[in-house]
Amino acid sequence: MRVPRPRSLAGQLFAMQVVLVAVVVVGCAVFTYLADRGQATDSARLQAMATARTIADSPSVAEAIRSDDPTAVLQPYAERVRHDTGVTFITIMDPDRIRWTHPEPDRIGEEFLGHTAPALAGGTFSETYTGTLGPSVRVVTPVWDGDRIVGLVSAGITVETISAQVHRQMAVPAAVALAALLLGGLGTYVVNARLRRHTHGMNAAELSRVHDYHEAALRAVREGLLMLDGKRRIALVNDGGRELLGLGRDAVGRYVDELGLPAPLTGALLATEPRVDEVHLTAERIVVVNTSPVSGGEQRGTVVTLRDHTELQSLSGELDSVRGFAEALRSQAHEAANRLHTVVSLIELGRADEAVEFATAELELAQALTDQVVAAVGEPVLAALLLGKAAQTNERGVEFVLTRDSRIDDGVLPDSLPARDLVTVLGNLIDNAVDAVAGEGSGSEWSHDARPRVTVTARATDEELLLRVHDTGPGIEADAADEMFERGWTTKTPRPGAGAGPGRGLGLALVRQAVRRNGGTVAGATAESGGAEFTVRLPLGVQVAS
Repeated sequence: MRVPRPRSLAGQLFAMQVVLVAVVVVGCAVFTYLADRGQATDSARLQAMATARTIADSPSVAEAIRSDDPTAVLQPYAERVRHDTGVTFITIMDPDRIRWTHPEPDRIGEEFLGHTAPALAGGTFSETYTGTLGPSVRVVTPVWDGDRIVGLVSAGITVETISAQVHRQMAVPAAVALAALLLGGLGTYVVNARLRRHTHGMNAAELSRVHDYHEAALRAVREGLLMLDGKRRIALVNDGGRELLGLGRDAVGRYVDELGLPAPLTGALLATEPRVDEVHLTAERIVVVNTSPVSGGEQRGTVVTLRDHTELQSLSGELDSVRGFAEALRSQAHEAANRLHTVVSLIELGRADEAVEFATAELELAQALTDQVVAAVGEPVLAALLLGKAAQTNERGVEFVLTRDSRIDDGVLPDSLPARDLVTVLGNLIDNAVDAVAGEGSGSEWSHDARPRVTVTARATDEELLLRVHDTGPGIEADAADEMFERGWTTKTPRPGAGAGPGRGLGLALVRQAVRRNGGTVAGATAESGGAEFTVRLPLGVQVAS
């Protein structure tokens, strides 16, 4: 047996609102009816009292009562007054309650039905009583002749007449109540139809379950997720998005251009067209951005997904370095094979002394650079990086020089300064310098009498780590000093910052990001001796032995 599905939230609200509107309208109608009926009853009582007192105070009535046939005079008079005043009946009687007048002439001479004691005592009173004409609101008052009561006057209006008057008065309020009921029902239907559309016909339990799943999914997704409304305000952001963009708990409801994000990333979030796998930099991370505009409802919005590309980019840089090392080793192995053949050939020709001299010279040249790097840089990661870069630069025909004042002892660098960041900073600066002097820059020509050279300084002082890379290339143009650290800037394309392909223009941006992450500074300019010079200063936060 299929269990019936609970009514949707919209259906429940619709039923509740219809009942509420009906109760309010019916309650107002009943209140109006009761108020009008009470007002009509009071008005009828006042009208009957005024009529009865006017007749009782008339001198002609007392004079007619003293006559031999009071009915002959009083009956026409009472009927005329009844028609003029609109009351239902006027009965004039003697103190013994015998009628002299009545709307129905056959009732004349009969005993009056009702109470007369208060009137006989000299007072005027009103009551609701059922007489010969049915229930009525009546007033009884005495007729005085001098100081004695010679008769009684009763005037009244039947309840049926009062009800008919109330019904006539309620016609307009009833129509208004009906219109209000119809209009309220129609408005409730429209509102709940829209609510049903937005809630997809789900009931309260289903909406609660969807909300729980929604919250759990947002917390479970490691990637960043943002939802922007039509005004480019953050409508939703998960914990991953806050972490990747460095947002606080008050990010929801803020405009995107107020978040302090880098201009290219802000432009990507504000774009109306979709963005697919765009790489952008924040203050500390590299993120891959995908945006998808959505439409529906009253406003357009955008769904943004963010993936952390920082670790992958670092691994890619390390992979490039390893690939370069492998290529350099392959080239060196090839070169070593050629030299070995030369040595063997010299021995076969009987020139052993020349063979020994040739082999020794090559070994001394290679060992001299290795000894210099190992002696100056005790930090193993940096030493390995410098030796690898020296091999690469030599393979590309560039002289690699480590300055004599370079000095970094093993263990002086604190654990808070990641070796990966040092590889990112120094490796990218050396690669850029080699590209500049090896002819892979903007394509401009310059001449050098000497061999192209890259000079590296790595020195740890008491307070900071100094890394400086200088090349003999064309230097840095003055108008590029401000934008060269932006993502996408490169001299390998016709225009800096425009048209850079994937992986291009990230080197200096990654350098600045790593430096900032460790609280340091980076600066680049054209050196006085020519060529570009980049200087990085990283605070150590520990005392370094001199």
